[in-house]
Amino acid sequence: MQTITSYSAVPSADRAIDWKTRATGGFGMHGEPPVLGYDVSGVVEAVGPGVTLHRPGDEVFGMPEFPRQAGGYAEYVTGPARHFVPKPAVLSHVEAAALPLAGLTAWQSLVETAGLVSGQRVLVHAAAGGVGHLAVQIAAARGAYVIGTAREEKHALLKGLGAHELVDYTRQDFADVLGSQDVDVVLDSIGGDYGHRSLRVLRDGGTLLTLPSPDEVPVPDGGVPRGIRTGFTLVEPDSTGMRALASLAAEGRLRPVVETVLPLERAADAHRLGETGRTRGKIVLTVADV
Repeated sequence: MQTITSYSAVPSADRAIDWKTRATGGFGMHGEPPVLGYDVSGVVEAVGPGVTLHRPGDEVFGMPEFPRQAGGYAEYVTGPARHFVPKPAVLSHVEAAALPLAGLTAWQSLVETAGLVSGQRVLVHAAAGGVGHLAVQIAAARGAYVIGTAREEKHALLKGLGAHELVDYTRQDFADVLGSQDVDVVLDSIGGDYGHRSLRVLRDGGTLLTLPSPDEVPVPDGGVPRGIRTGFTLVEPDSTGMRALASLAAEGRLRPVVETVLPLERAADAHRLGETGRTRGKIVLTVADV
């Protein structure tokens, strides 16, 4: 499959998966030679024996093999047929390449793990980042009241994506602004003391989901109080979730924000940009014309 690939740029300088994988070796599941890139969108070149879901010429997108190496920084990618779904016509390949990993992370965390439903209050940290801006839209599409933390210059963007309330974390402590025991679900892609402070704003029986690592899940002395659920989530390939994201996109309720598009030969520049922690949405690398 000819591809273009997205480079995840989460607005916390040590959380962007592509450059962190490059710097640390990722999950230790690289092939030889290692090839970065988990998200892809492109045109099917060929299918294996018995594959009926896709045919040559189909436009598809997905996140094949994660956390194993997908090799998106390449002209061709192979993967299990069920790790790809049809690309919505309303999305360009650039936009579609920005959706799978971050979108599935948000979907699996909010919808499948937390069980977010209409009327609940959800707090999304790093709301303008790769996962965050999609989480805002998914939560809004499900009828939740969406609160986000982001710099003030990103508030207009997030309001346009469906956020109801925003806190500039550079000027205020979100826990002081929101008060205590008022939020049903927190999605934390930052870690550090954000998890501990987030416990203060959760309702009894609320859910706190941490994305950076299991080590970032807050566990206060004496255990987690008030029946609050905490946990670490790691995204996995999922055609059902991908089709749900595609449906939201087709309905106009989910659209990836792409801040920068660069050719593959400028991948190093994309990583440097991501490491600043100031990008909005995603950075996309174009590998082939599709």
